[in-house]
Amino acid sequence: MAGGFFERLKSGLSRTAEAVANLLARPMDATSAEQLRERLIAADFGPATSGEIVAAAQAAWKADAGLRKASPSEAAAAVIVKALGGETPSTTVDTAKPRVIMLLGVNGAGKTTTAAKLAWRWGQENRTCLLGACDTFRAAAGEQLSAWADRLDVQVVGGAAGADPAAVAFDAVKAGVARACDIVILDTAGRLHTKAHLLEELRKVVRVTAKAHAGAPHEKWLVIDGSLGANSIEQAKVFHEAVGLSGLIVTKLDGTARGGALVAIVRELGVPVRFIGVGEQPADLQPFDAKAFAHSILGLAE
Repeated sequence: MAGGFFERLKSGLSRTAEAVANLLARPMDATSAEQLRERLIAADFGPATSGEIVAAAQAAWKADAGLRKASPSEAAAAVIVKALGGETPSTTVDTAKPRVIMLLGVNGAGKTTTAAKLAWRWGQENRTCLLGACDTFRAAAGEQLSAWADRLDVQVVGGAAGADPAAVAFDAVKAGVARACDIVILDTAGRLHTKAHLLEELRKVVRVTAKAHAGAPHEKWLVIDGSLGANSIEQAKVFHEAVGLSGLIVTKLDGTARGGALVAIVRELGVPVRFIGVGEQPADLQPFDAKAFAHSILGLAE
């Protein structure tokens, strides 16, 4: 992970990092352990992970009290990395061509800008991308995606306001196949009249894209706002039950984020984090690195 990005990530998670680092630097007696547990739960890590971090910090303190700052923090970081599935980031989008990636999430999470940033990133790797503007219920979404497409010189397929999102998805995937694109990214709606209506519409998009291209959508990535905390855990459960997620993208880790919810979601659902975002520029979306994230949230050096 690039140094500048790591520093911005640390800054975004500084509120949690400062509180946790101070507690990890103290003798890990019963009082400090309970305070650390409470701080971790408040940061949305969840009871299980919080308990394991505390236990690891206590064991490290007892094993080597001379390393009072580094040892408990590093033990805590190792627990977080394990809870996140290990150190190796997984962002591959190979095999099927085009690879169809469906982005899901509630309005305001950053799906549309994330779609554009992904197209930019893969464009830097000389992969041809096509964007599908499937959020036809919000006119601004299609306009925003088209503006990004013009800026980045990326192809986009859209539909009229109120058009059937599944039909737009079908057309986008078919266009991706016909134009021999490497990747098709579908930006879907995040809010309809009722939750049930939204989820059924998303299931329909899944069914229709499979008819346009075998195996599509090959990835279903949920975009979540990193500042929402425990609310994002509930969102993830709902979308996972509806369509079966294959990855997470966490945005807005650049100010008010507590960070622990990301760990709680991975642990509870077994869905890996693919990318994280710390700003508005295309390069501010980076492949997820569990070790760098753990170090950032504990205030450790990269």
